[in-house]
Amino acid sequence: MSSVVSDEVPAAPQVSDSRTMRRAVKDLSEGLRTSELWLHLGWQDIKQRYRRSVLGPLWITVATGVTAVAMGLLYGELFGMDIKVFLPYVALGFIFWNFIQSSILEGSAVFSSNEGLIKQLPAPVSVHVYRVVWRQLIIFAHNIVIIAIIFAIFPPPLSWTVLLVIPGICLFVLNALWVSIVFGILSTRFRDIGQLLTTVVQLVFFMTPIIWSTQSLTSATGEESSRLKIVELNPMFHYLEITRGPLLGESVQFYHWAIVIGCTVVGWVMAMLVMRNYRARVAYWV
Repeated sequence: MSSVVSDEVPAAPQVSDSRTMRRAVKDLSEGLRTSELWLHLGWQDIKQRYRRSVLGPLWITVATGVTAVAMGLLYGELFGMDIKVFLPYVALGFIFWNFIQSSILEGSAVFSSNEGLIKQLPAPVSVHVYRVVWRQLIIFAHNIVIIAIIFAIFPPPLSWTVLLVIPGICLFVLNALWVSIVFGILSTRFRDIGQLLTTVVQLVFFMTPIIWSTQSLTSATGEESSRLKIVELNPMFHYLEITRGPLLGESVQFYHWAIVIGCTVVGWVMAMLVMRNYRARVAYWV
């Protein structure tokens, strides 16, 4: 019997596009379009956290307000600062720092803390990132009450520059998104990263002018001025300047904005690389 040899060339196996930038962008866009899901989940997180309590989410405002006022009075007395100036300075620093701190720490646990939902719900991984950032915005909105009360008691010299706080908060949100993506995915693979971030964030808090002012550094000798240059190496200092400064009626120099925008761009480049390479593995790592 003669065998028939086929001239057809077998089709090449299809190459998966799961590790492409296109799929990473698609994940982010699809997650953004499912806003009803992450808006609901984020609000439920707040309600669940304060379930059966009398004040409910108002505990967020009470806790932050008491801490800010206590620290402002204590360190204002220790440093000999004018309480009318120093208390709003500390309160705003605490409010914006809480947003930064929570975005880093809760963002690093965004996937590991939602293991069941990730495995059961066929949704883009970015949904969980939007959820945690939305939750931080809700908490921040509760703390606006503190700002209103303090400004009613100690009104700052506000001008049209106060509107600059709006793009400042937008930059905060953009940074919270990439931080949650990068640290969230990496912490899912390497669980020690979450513990390391907790230690680093606590250290950075004391290195950032929140409960102390840079005025004590700029108004002294040349040696202390060099300390101010060291403070400016801390990116968190610039993040606070672009949001706290306008609300205190201060003029914010452009280099603060340039540094924050630069960090945002670099962070999103890292986020897109991490999304491209490891997004599909999150469900296996949790």
